[in-house]
Amino acid sequence: MIVRRIFYVEAGLAAIFAVTFLITLVSPDWVERVFDAATDRGSGEAEWSIAAVLGLITIVFSGLARMEWRRARRFGIEAGNV
Repeated sequence: MIVRRIFYVEAGLAAIFAVTFLITLVSPDWVERVFDAATDRGSGEAEWSIAAVLGLITIVFSGLARMEWRRARRFGIEAGNV
């Protein structure tokens, strides 16, 4: 079975966003340190919003990659048929 390149793009993006999501959960102030700005004046609201968005994006890209994987398995795509 061979999957299309889009699977690797989606899976890679899901992994990147998942790692960023976990970093945000563990150390939420990384955003303020990287961008040198405290947009929420220390309340933590911005960090939780960013974590929620990163988590949602992770779920979306994981779902897209899963659909692509299942499509390749269902149609039994082989190397010569791509």
